Amino acid sequence: MDLHDHTTFRVAASDLNGQMRGKRVPGSYAAKLDAGAVRMPLSALNVDIHGADIADSPLVFESGDADGVLRPTGRGPVPMPWLDGAQPLVPMTMYTDDGAPFDGDPRHALESVLARYAARGWRVVAATELEFTLVDDSGDRLAHPRDPRHGRRLEAPEILSCTQLDTFDAFLDALYEGCAAMGIAAQTAICESGVGQFEITLHHQDALRAADDTWLFKALIKGLARRHGLAATFMAKPFAEDAGNGLHLHFSVLDADGGNVFDNGGAEGTPVLHAAVAGCLAAMPASTLVFAPHANSYTRLVPGAHAPTGACWAHDNRTVAVRIPGGAPVARRIEHRAAGGDTNPYLVFSAILGAAITGVERELTPPPPLTGNAYAQEMPRLAADWATATERFETDEAIADIFAPGMIRNLVMTKRQEMRVMARIPADEHWKTYLDTV
Repeated sequence: MDLHDHTTFRVAASDLNGQMRGKRVPGSYAAKLDAGAVRMPLSALNVDIHGADIADSPLVFESGDADGVLRPTGRGPVPMPWLDGAQPLVPMTMYTDDGAPFDGDPRHALESVLARYAARGWRVVAATELEFTLVDDSGDRLAHPRDPRHGRRLEAPEILSCTQLDTFDAFLDALYEGCAAMGIAAQTAICESGVGQFEITLHHQDALRAADDTWLFKALIKGLARRHGLAATFMAKPFAEDAGNGLHLHFSVLDADGGNVFDNGGAEGTPVLHAAVAGCLAAMPASTLVFAPHANSYTRLVPGAHAPTGACWAHDNRTVAVRIPGGAPVARRIEHRAAGGDTNPYLVFSAILGAAITGVERELTPPPPLTGNAYAQEMPRLAADWATATERFETDEAIADIFAPGMIRNLVMTKRQEMRVMARIPADEHWKTYLDTV
């Protein structure tokens, strides 16, 4: 796609909540992007869920709200099929004026983690499964969507229903076409266990590209749903009585020869796999703020609600947080199931992959794999509430092993401000904040 053919195009980077922050710029900027023609306040990536500056943030009050430099990530330009006009988007990432990566940029957090794998000659291959819910937000309360065929509201979950896939075929067709246009390798689509809930699987690929695609994919789904008279949300729990939305990360690690370092030819996997699992378990409770970053997130993290709440692992057991799927040993991988759909993909990838490589570096050993129903057994738990999750993230050594001090500080300040803001909004009105933002 040639940016020079467009009168204007957009540039955007991810803020801490995964929202796009950027500008619409003239086509003449196309030749100047690599040179840092687009500048934006560093603080723009660390605003709260409503887009407001963080009170007393050092980015604003100590640095004078200094500008950073946006540079292309190499992922774009991509079309935005949810718009009427043909206006491209160039994904960007933030640097300081001296050329250093801005440590409040979540994409840089992931790059830093992946550099630890690269230092061993390894490459992470990853894929995501994303759950989202189609809803009707036209009234004072969030409601289940109407069936396009007859206008009556959906009432049942229709797990793995082909009929319900047919019902929303026009939207799903547009979604796959949009993915093809944006270079997002969408795989299977299924009806999940909530009313109007779907799950889409993305293709296994380089981990940074997988995170980029997941970020873009969420914007595509929300935008296209609006074009089809619906709203799509990744809220962790749109309806109290329904299943919540998750983001599952699958990953394996390849050595310099392309071999899977998790594969020992059998179902049990290698010592490297076990060390990576141990790292994921060790960091999981303190990583809760990344996996559950919003007030609504904690309505999903309850036992028996199809969302793992304990730090445990097993082979081919969907009640655990860290699952080793079955299948051919050459494809041996880890599936991390703790994150909600309302999360920032870059931070989720960073927290999980950072925990895994820490486990490998320290040669950690996991407990025996769990058998039976994980919801009914005792184990270390994710934080049960937002405040506790924020405190753990701020002070835990496992988090300091993964994230830069500036990232920890900025995320904690952002979430504490959001806690104060959301506390003033009745819980049954929280959906109005989160529907389109997460």
